[in-house]
Amino acid sequence: MATLDDRPATADDLLPLALTSYGHFTTLRVEADGSVRGLSLHLERLVRDARALFDTDVDTGRVRELIRAATAGRDLPCTVRVTHYDPALNLARPADATGPRFLVTVRPAGELSPPPLAVMSVVYERDLPLVKHCGLVGALHARRTAQLAGFDDALLVGRDGLVSEGVTWNVGFVDGAGRIVRPEGPALPGVTEALLPRGASEPVPLERAKGMRAAFATNAAIGVRALSSVDGTLLDRAHPVLGELREAYLAVPGEEL
Repeated sequence: MATLDDRPATADDLLPLALTSYGHFTTLRVEADGSVRGLSLHLERLVRDARALFDTDVDTGRVRELIRAATAGRDLPCTVRVTHYDPALNLARPADATGPRFLVTVRPAGELSPPPLAVMSVVYERDLPLVKHCGLVGALHARRTAQLAGFDDALLVGRDGLVSEGVTWNVGFVDGAGRIVRPEGPALPGVTEALLPRGASEPVPLERAKGMRAAFATNAAIGVRALSSVDGTLLDRAHPVLGELREAYLAVPGEEL
């Protein structure tokens, strides 16, 4: 069930979001003990993006209450998405959207560190890349393009030839010296990547990405996931640094809702 603030959401409530995709969200994983890794960072994201899209503030205590209510009695762990949008938004007058509300949806959580991803590079740059917004058509089209070509997912590359991020995940690399390298450039600031050793931020041209020893995807739903290849070029899916990153993530203490 989807809830809008503290009541079940109706089709009329969801129609503006379906027709405009104007809103933002964060997705978090509630662990078996009811805690959330990086909860404060998820709340900070909602605050930051609410100002960017609606010029409004967010009551983070209220958000925590809504998540607790939505997960009460649920099997844990689970994945929760909190979407912030205005059900009264008018396509012709988005400037009048000043009353955003919270849509909370819950789904079962998958395993952390699922099997490695074979990715295909796709040239695509997200609109407002620093905002986790609901406009996903371009990113999902990139994913669809990769999957139709026989890959698992897409690695996004700018028109300048530099790697930026994955479709719904941040990307990192391990070079020949065992250093962690993060792509430099406009990309969504990820909560999971912020909980891990940062390493160096450097421009990563696509050809350099293919020459790395290993690569990994990170987000709240999957933790740390190895990339097995980029455009068919194989990477070390069992590199020791990947194991160290997984251990570091699992060691991050959860925050109580």
